[in-house]
Amino acid sequence: MYAVVEISGQQYAVAPDQTVKVPLMDKNVGDKVEFTNILLSSDNGNVSVGTPYIKGTVKATVVEHGKGEKVLVFHKKRRKGYQKLNGHRQLFTSITITDIKI
Repeated sequence: MYAVVEISGQQYAVAPDQTVKVPLMDKNVGDKVEFTNILLSSDNGNVSVGTPYIKGTVKATVVEHGKGEKVLVFHKKRRKGYQKLNGHRQLFTSITITDIKI
């Protein structure tokens, strides 16, 4: 069984006991989270597509908070001698899917 869930405006394909990195949430480690924006679900080949959402819940547990890998942003203007290098690390929350109920 799997489902496509909308979390913080982004879509994630999730299955039970799967760990997913999502944008930072203001929850504490160990908190239970429930998502109701389910776009698609599949159970043994029976696919249900929402218009726009399916009734049901996806339950998850917050595992950790962290920073992603560094992304380098390089700016240059040719023939001017201008160069600038910036780095950025996106904050994330790691969640583990515990249950999918449709």
